[in-house]
Amino acid sequence: MIGLRCRVKRQAGFSLLEVLVAFAILAVSLGVLMQIFSRATQTTMTAAQYSRAVSLAEARLAAVGSAIPLEAGVTSGDPEDGFAWELSIIPTQLTAEEPGLLADEPRVTPYRVTALVVWQDGARTRRLTLSTLRLGEQAQ
Repeated sequence: MIGLRCRVKRQAGFSLLEVLVAFAILAVSLGVLMQIFSRATQTTMTAAQYSRAVSLAEARLAAVGSAIPLEAGVTSGDPEDGFAWELSIIPTQLTAEEPGLLADEPRVTPYRVTALVVWQDGARTRRLTLSTLRLGEQAQ
C-alpha cells in the first residue's frame, strides 16, 4: 500500500480583500466616533454657556435691593463676555385662594423681578429667563 501524503500549502498573512474590508470597517467606526465626540463637545460648550448665563442672572437678581433699587422699571447693563442682560421689576398683586387669607391690608408691595440673559451661540440666539418675587416697602 502506498501511503499518500498530501501537503497543503498554508497561506501566511491576509488577502487584499480582507485588508480592504478591515479598513472599511475601521473608517466607518472612526466616522461614527468622530460624530459622537463632536456632538459631546458641542453639548458641553452649550451647557457651559447656560451655566454662565444662570450665574449672571442670579447675580443680577441678588443685586436687586442693594446695588439695583427695588423700584418698578427695566434695567440693563453692558454685556459681560458676550452675555447681554436685562432686569425688569414689576409690581404685582397678592391673591388668596382661601377667603380671609388677605383680610388685612398687606404692609409690603410684592414685585416680580425677572432677569433675561441673551447671547449668541454661532448663528443661534439663546435666551435664559429667571424670575423671582421680592417684597418691598408699601407704596404710599
